Amino acid sequence: GRRPNGMAQHNGQGGDPSTLFEVVKLGKSAMQSVVDDWIESYKQDRDMALLDLINFFIQCSGCKGTVRIEMFRNMQNAEIIRKMTEEFDEDSGDYPLTIAGPQWKKFRYNFCEFICVLIRQCQYSIIYDEYMMDTVISLLTGLSDSQVRAFRHTSTLAAMKLMTALVNVALNLSINQDNTQRQYEAERNKVAGKRATDKLELLLEKRKELQENQDEIENMMNSIFKGIFVHRYRDAIAEIRAICIEEIGVWMKLYSDAFLNDSYLKYVGWTLHDRQGEVRLKCLKALQTLYTNRGLFPKLELFTNRFKDRIVSMTLDKEYDVAVEAIRLVTLILHGSEDALSNEDCENVYHLVYSAHRPVAVAAGEFLHRKLFSRHDPQAEEALAKRRGRNSPNGNLIRMLVLFFLESELHEHAAYLVDSLWDSSQELLKDWDCMIELLLEEPVQGEEALGDRHESALIELMVCTIRQAAEAHPPVGRGTGKRVLTAKEKKTQIDDKNKLTEHFIIALPMLLSKYQADAEKVANLLQIPQFFDLEVYSSGRMEKHLDALLKQIRLVVEKHTETEVLEACSKTYSILCSEEYTIMNRVDIARSQLIDELTDRFSHSVEDLLQEGDEADDDDIYSVLSSLKKLTAFHNAHDLTKWDLFKNCYRLLKMGIEQGSMPEQVGAFRCSVILRLWHVILFVFSQDDLVALRRVVKSFLAVCQQCLSNVNTPVKEQAFMLLCDLLMIFSHQLTTGSREALQPLVFNPDGTLQSELLSFVLDHVFIDQDDENQSMEGDEEDEANKIEALHKRRNLLAAFSKLIIYDIVDMPAAADIFKHYMKYYNDYGDIIKETLSKTRQTDKIQCAKTLILSLQQLFNELVQDQGPNLDRTSSHVSGIKELARRFALTFGLDQIKTREAVATLHKDGIDFAFKFPNPKGAEYPPTNLAFLEVLCEFSSKLLRQDKKTVHSYLEKFMTEYMMERREDVWLPLIAYRNSLLTGGDEDRMSVTTGSTTSRASTVRSKRGRPPLHKKRTDGEEATHSWSKTHESGDGSWVMRNDSLQTPGGLQTPQLTSTVLRENPRQAPGSEPDFIHKYGAQTPTFPQMQMSWLDQQKMEEVNRKDRGGMNYMKARSGAMLSHTIQRRRGLMEDDAEPIFEDVMMSSRGQLEDMNEEFEDTMVIDLPPSRNRRERAELRPDFFDSTAIIEDDSVSLAFCILIFSCDK
Repeated sequence: GRRPNGMAQHNGQGGDPSTLFEVVKLGKSAMQSVVDDWIESYKQDRDMALLDLINFFIQCSGCKGTVRIEMFRNMQNAEIIRKMTEEFDEDSGDYPLTIAGPQWKKFRYNFCEFICVLIRQCQYSIIYDEYMMDTVISLLTGLSDSQVRAFRHTSTLAAMKLMTALVNVALNLSINQDNTQRQYEAERNKVAGKRATDKLELLLEKRKELQENQDEIENMMNSIFKGIFVHRYRDAIAEIRAICIEEIGVWMKLYSDAFLNDSYLKYVGWTLHDRQGEVRLKCLKALQTLYTNRGLFPKLELFTNRFKDRIVSMTLDKEYDVAVEAIRLVTLILHGSEDALSNEDCENVYHLVYSAHRPVAVAAGEFLHRKLFSRHDPQAEEALAKRRGRNSPNGNLIRMLVLFFLESELHEHAAYLVDSLWDSSQELLKDWDCMIELLLEEPVQGEEALGDRHESALIELMVCTIRQAAEAHPPVGRGTGKRVLTAKEKKTQIDDKNKLTEHFIIALPMLLSKYQADAEKVANLLQIPQFFDLEVYSSGRMEKHLDALLKQIRLVVEKHTETEVLEACSKTYSILCSEEYTIMNRVDIARSQLIDELTDRFSHSVEDLLQEGDEADDDDIYSVLSSLKKLTAFHNAHDLTKWDLFKNCYRLLKMGIEQGSMPEQVGAFRCSVILRLWHVILFVFSQDDLVALRRVVKSFLAVCQQCLSNVNTPVKEQAFMLLCDLLMIFSHQLTTGSREALQPLVFNPDGTLQSELLSFVLDHVFIDQDDENQSMEGDEEDEANKIEALHKRRNLLAAFSKLIIYDIVDMPAAADIFKHYMKYYNDYGDIIKETLSKTRQTDKIQCAKTLILSLQQLFNELVQDQGPNLDRTSSHVSGIKELARRFALTFGLDQIKTREAVATLHKDGIDFAFKFPNPKGAEYPPTNLAFLEVLCEFSSKLLRQDKKTVHSYLEKFMTEYMMERREDVWLPLIAYRNSLLTGGDEDRMSVTTGSTTSRASTVRSKRGRPPLHKKRTDGEEATHSWSKTHESGDGSWVMRNDSLQTPGGLQTPQLTSTVLRENPRQAPGSEPDFIHKYGAQTPTFPQMQMSWLDQQKMEEVNRKDRGGMNYMKARSGAMLSHTIQRRRGLMEDDAEPIFEDVMMSSRGQLEDMNEEFEDTMVIDLPPSRNRRERAELRPDFFDSTAIIEDDSVSLAFCILIFSCDK
């Protein structure tokens, strides 16, 4: 068959290729033999051979047409091209050079090779016949000027490769000319008796012939360059421009005498400004091939001066590939001439070593190494180091590295600097001997001592080099992740780890001893042991160095109270105590002795502080807090439960609460909670342990709750975070995964605690930016403090949001969060979006109720501020409508999936709008009527049949007087009615006329239809979501009878389905109130429920049927059965489309569509069992299909069932 785009087909006889195009495309024959065959045919009939070559270029462009011999002989090139353009396949934009796939990639290579081989084989005779080359160049010039991209692209590539082949021919001719000239000069310089006149004449004739050939080749190259290159290097297509620039670079490299001058270089320089990255990339690579040859630098001097600034600026190119090549080009320029770049040029490249994009940073690191860290005279430097008694000659280079790091003023990114230099300066960065010498030994004569800042920087860099060598992958934030190391890289990693272990096992204790008073240096040095091969301590008999290290760590713990230093010590002990190493026992003993000492000191300090009470001085408080800080740091990584620290921590917290102040006792919180978590982690419980642990957790939660009212903000924030974390840990999630035995540890917050947590969020998270800016005014690090404060507030909001998402805090509490979505979008938009998305997955209907509740709260606040007569054009009203529009978008495009939720939202909105009548009288609109204008934003999310149902519900609240009003105050009602009646006729038609179709489809789908229990249960459970608000009661949550129910502390209702998360099983051995609560619980069975939409439908059906029954009583008995059957049909006509929609959704006829509301922020949460999953465990006592599909059920019996269900 025919190839795509009209390319020639195979010969039908034997499957052999029938055209030159097919031969080149298949690539089965050697290109040398293909060209030789064409040359033979050219010698026999040059017109037919050239015709084959012309058709080859035409077909390589993807053109269907074929040039015939009469066209070739009688028509001009322009006419032939016009004819071929008319026959071009315009159905597809693809042609051989752009078609993807390995076959066409190979074709491009074969195409270029064919042209090169053709010229090479013809270079001695045919190309000088003034026919073949003239014809080809003329054709390619015409095609390159075509409006058809395929012609232009293909002919430009062919012409540029043709030019490259001619450059090779010209180079060979130039070499032959030089050789002939030398032979001629040598022969002519001989004495007259030995001079061969015949040979001189032959050489003169040969030189003349070579010169003529050279002139002809130059004419051909000029034709191609001026006729094609000059026009196409600025073609509209980037690929064509790239081809031109790539090839001119080749010409300059091959034949620099002819092409490496300003007349040709200017085209590359101009194209450096090209708007396409791929073209700029070709320019840089072309220049790299030139600057690699240092002999060409004199010819490039003018170009360098002219375009150097542009090249340096391209190191910041938006395309990373271009930036990398620009840096490499600048490095080549630097290597060729030290004076070519100014200090400012170099500094523009220096800072790129801190780039997050690793290839850019590595290229900049190579430039930095070439400029600053390469040794110019290695032998002299080694001799100088030996004279000074140094083991390494790299001392000055390391000093230079430290100085560069300090001057860059990016002290938090030492790891990035090391990674950038790792490939080019690895020998320098692994010279740990030299680094240790500089830190430990005194400077010799001629050396300058390191200052304090220089020592800190050197230690930080040294630790980063150790990490890079031990882990063998880039630092965090640079690279896509850990890649698999090759065998060679793995061997290098092991060797480096052994080398650094041998060095620092001995040196680290000495370094700690020297710098133990400096917190920053010690914190960095204590990171080194985590990269050790700890087996060396045993295999190398180096236990004495281990003891020295443990002694220094103990001294550091005793001397420092900085959190960073203490956590580094704790982590070091944790690493050294690993059970897989034989040194564990030795380290464990040292750790236990240290903790014993810290515990005794803490206990005595607490006792003294409690005894002195109000008379305690600052020294007593400092003694307690310093010991507590140290113990808290060790609690993070070690199990300290056997030291029983909770009692003293708890006493300390109680004292702080009683005295009304808690200065920096936040550590007691962390210490206490971590102590409790170790119990859960160890997971070995008896019933007595459970009861005891429950009491402890309960008392600690009570303390945290009391601390929410503390005047010290850090204390309140820490208490809030701990409450959120503990409620998350000790929630109903704790019993999942076959952990039912932990049911006694489950705590659920009561309404008081929920209200306090919500109030804390509203007071500390959603604060005005002006207040924050004023509080930070005058701070030197204003921006940094703002970012840190925002990060802290985001953490507070995320912690509370997790409680809402996992049904620990009642979902209506989220209304106070959702209402701030627009105002605080820049700060918390991603967190609020994620919370909304997750709550919708849990319960669509309750989420919809929460959304409308948030809008109602904003509306009430606006009414309180402006009064009942709102200005509906004000920015405040527009802001509420915009928030409603955003909320509406989150329901997505699948209206069937969200129909119940949207309908419930409208029902609640209507109830709110008509809730309070106007005190002036019935002729005035209700107080909240303007809220209907906000509700209009959700009308587009209703299904057509649901709009009718909602409109019917709206009419229940409307009087005839309301329907007739057209004043401005009634416009919200008019607008809302219109939004529900849009396409009303079509809606009625869709319900009425669709009954037959729906009925038929229902009958067809009876067989094989899955049961509707899951879908119906999901709708049922969320139907009666409003329940009575629990009484608040007296006292705090912890003083109650420890009820695990979730009373609504907020003035909003709760879900009745929350009882499903309670476990009715008793836990023997629990405390009395726990036993009483679980013992008194009786199994609850789900009631038969209907969704609000179904209730409205059934009410309408009942209303029709009551009229029908009255009519039946007036008829004779003979007509009774006929009338019942007719009434039954009416019910089906009206109700069935809704059931059919539910069936479609439950049967998976509609795929879940991506909601317009995207999850842009991920909160790391444990898996939960949402309401839907819990609801699926409940049986469905109401199956709508039973009514529709059972033909034997009478209408009266249907009405009876629905009445009972109500």
